[in-house]
Amino acid sequence: MVKRSDGAAVPEGDGVLSERQVHIVRCAYRLFAERGVERVPLHEIAAAAGMSKGIVLYYFKTKDQLVGVAMLWVLEEIGDRVRRAVASAATPEAAVQAMIETIFLGPVQSRRFYLTYLDLIDHAARVSGFGRISAAFRATVNQVYAEVIRSGVAAGTFRVDDVDEAATAVRAIVEGLHFQWLQEDDWHERHAWYKRACTNAVLAYLLNSAVVPAPTAAPGGPPPASTHPPSRQAPAAHRASGRPARPAR
Repeated sequence: MVKRSDGAAVPEGDGVLSERQVHIVRCAYRLFAERGVERVPLHEIAAAAGMSKGIVLYYFKTKDQLVGVAMLWVLEEIGDRVRRAVASAATPEAAVQAMIETIFLGPVQSRRFYLTYLDLIDHAARVSGFGRISAAFRATVNQVYAEVIRSGVAAGTFRVDDVDEAATAVRAIVEGLHFQWLQEDDWHERHAWYKRACTNAVLAYLLNSAVVPAPTAAPGGPPPASTHPPSRQAPAAHRASGRPARPAR
């Protein structure tokens, strides 16, 4: 692992990303987003970057490494925008809203990113050794969410006992809604609805979070019934917003 100038980890390499490496990464990410990781050979990335395949391999030992660096690079770009957006938020709730607003880029940008992300997940499941790049990606995502959550906990607003666990749960909400959105025929028009639904779902979780103790079974006995924490009311201002109604098609 190496470090970018901002301290973020990137897989393999020998220093911070140079201007030429960033250029290659930009070209690769654009092609991956348009056609899919498996459909873009290295020589086409090199052609798009205006250099030979040998030069690309000089900077990135394998295509897998380039894929991982490209995804972490674009994620760091998003993370930087999130940090700038939440810095001026007056309340933890406003910080979450700014975070979701930034993560849900425009419809086209979001679609490109998450289609490429799905390729990364598929690649990690099929290619031995690529899982560590996927794990680095997940850790970077969780870190961005944890920063916002930790600030809300310190302010006494978010009811979270384990910030890291909450960050994982928030990532599940964000990614799950994005993946549902990708399946919509009218994905461009539905983007705003899913962004609003995501904001409401994340706030509801953070404002009402409670730890569910793991059930234990008596030796030799049947497993206990599931237990659920008592529901907690969100602040009136949040309740008043309600969940977004799905518009009639």
